[in-house]
Amino acid sequence: MNLKDDNQSGEVGRTVVEFMEVAITMIVFLKGFYPSAAFERRRYMNVVVQRARHPELRDYIHSAAYGLLPFIQKGLVERVAVIFFSEDNVPVERFIFKLTINPSSAALVEEGQLEFALRSFLIKLSVSKSLVKPLPQNCRWEVTAYLRSLPQVGSSKEGELWIPTDTKQWQNPPVITPVKSLNSEPLCLQLYLEHPSLSQPHNLVKPNAAHEPQVR
Repeated sequence: MNLKDDNQSGEVGRTVVEFMEVAITMIVFLKGFYPSAAFERRRYMNVVVQRARHPELRDYIHSAAYGLLPFIQKGLVERVAVIFFSEDNVPVERFIFKLTINPSSAALVEEGQLEFALRSFLIKLSVSKSLVKPLPQNCRWEVTAYLRSLPQVGSSKEGELWIPTDTKQWQNPPVITPVKSLNSEPLCLQLYLEHPSLSQPHNLVKPNAAHEPQVR
């Protein structure tokens, strides 16, 4: 990979995390976790989206998304999940972004083409209210990244925003609802919902340490 390809790959990564920040905000708004007055309408990629009014909420989502940038650029991020939990800390719904970036083809795509493709995800999210489940009382949510391998942070500060999580996992395969997918170069992206199966037992398991997810 030459320097130009590396720069183009970095631009793709920055576009993706900017998109992720907006998409995560839209998911939290869609779930009704906070009053609608906690958000304000904005236009992004020529789509009407939501932006958090409260500085702490806005900063959390921003730092979670942009904290992924170095890991996305290195090809370490396999999935990013927005997970909603019950009062007992049991996952009840997960929005999953599964992504792959091909750095070698990043220079072949124009920024406008990538933004046009990502725009369709935001449009789909804005009309996906019927796909989600009602939230239980006293629930919470978090952003979790699932990495292909654990990063070698060393002296770098890029991993300081992310810590290993002990989030419980479902024992049975979840019920998957596809929302939107993109299969092109340099980005392959899938967005889907996961819900526990009806036969899901109450005793959940912790994630495999070999594929320890990171939580913001």
